[in-house]
Amino acid sequence: MGHLLVVESWVGSMSRLLPRAIAEGGHHFTFLTRDLNHYLRSAPGDSEPHPLLTARNVLTADTNDPQVLLPYVERLHSALSFDGVVSSCDYYLPAVAAIAERVALPGPRTDGVLAACRKDLTRRRLADAGVPGPRFALCRDFAEASTAAQEIGYPLVVKPVDLCAGMYVTQVCDDRQLAEALEALAAFPVNARSQVRDPVVLLEELLTGPEISVETVSFDGEVHVAGVTGKTIGGAPAFVEASHLFPADLEPALARAAADTAVAALKALGLDQVVAHTELKLTPDGPRIIEVNPRPAGNQITELVRRVTGIDLAAACVDVALGRRPDLTGHDTAHGSAAIAFLLPDRDGVLNAVEGTDSVRADPAVVELTLAPAGSTIRRAASNNEYAGHVMTVDAAPGGAGRTAEHLLARLALRYEHDAAATA
Repeated sequence: MGHLLVVESWVGSMSRLLPRAIAEGGHHFTFLTRDLNHYLRSAPGDSEPHPLLTARNVLTADTNDPQVLLPYVERLHSALSFDGVVSSCDYYLPAVAAIAERVALPGPRTDGVLAACRKDLTRRRLADAGVPGPRFALCRDFAEASTAAQEIGYPLVVKPVDLCAGMYVTQVCDDRQLAEALEALAAFPVNARSQVRDPVVLLEELLTGPEISVETVSFDGEVHVAGVTGKTIGGAPAFVEASHLFPADLEPALARAAADTAVAALKALGLDQVVAHTELKLTPDGPRIIEVNPRPAGNQITELVRRVTGIDLAAACVDVALGRRPDLTGHDTAHGSAAIAFLLPDRDGVLNAVEGTDSVRADPAVVELTLAPAGSTIRRAASNNEYAGHVMTVDAAPGGAGRTAEHLLARLALRYEHDAAATA
């Protein structure tokens, strides 16, 4: 039995999957946060207990300040004796690596994690190593950005270097749109965890082609590829993940090329002892890296992988954090594919109802249907934070789950309160 220190978490699927994996592995955990209310505000419904109820201890410290956090954890470790440290939240992955280094726990190198979590550092490291990606430039104001845009050529992509979930990632086609994107970013100087953002902006060549991700587990210098996930993107001019299919519907040679490119990116960043989620575009010139995330995939991709292969990437994350070789053998699940399709609101409003739920829920391919409750205030989807629900499906045939999920999602329709009043 191991004792894990969990430093912060997302409040989505991994907030449940990680505690579940810890418990199923026979381990226990202490949870450390700077703001417990952040998690209590997003408590699950009555049918599901809060995941923090399974924690042995819930403690509070300033997780945003390494000068405070590291000595505090050092004292905690002498009293509580941790066997590993982990987080599912991107904003705290560098802090977790620094903690592991400080108190001699298993973990990836701090500089590698930081380079992966900062998109500007990722671009520089990969370019230096010859790992293919888009042409890019780093800019601190509109003048620099406009000059770089002329060199790269419109259309291009504007990205913050230190945000997640596709926030403020925008396609721009001219100087006016570029100025608007920079103004929107400048108006968001602090992230959702009260961390001050770096004002530097990343401009990238717009890559064309299907988007995919490669799910990997690195341990003792070996990289195991758990599979390749197919994606669809919506919400233009934003880049919102609209659906995922595992495994991706690709020719084997293309899937191998994508996996090889992802592995090359991990090695260029110096990432080991980590479960990673690497996003790529399959361009006409071959796979190109979008970003490398040194943590398990979100948006239920880990669950899709488990339902098809039997490999539990959340459990692998726990094992790796404890310095144990993860079990990646998998088993026959009778499922050739699993998919998730997200309900993307196209406007702001107060939700009155979601129509079509009964027929979707009754479909035998559906293993999970989650929808925002009536009365919820929802926003037009401009990132992966604005979903109004999702449907998850499985199928015995490769690719079948994706077609079914898209078909079922089309049956669902959002109805807003003012819509109901207008038809009354």
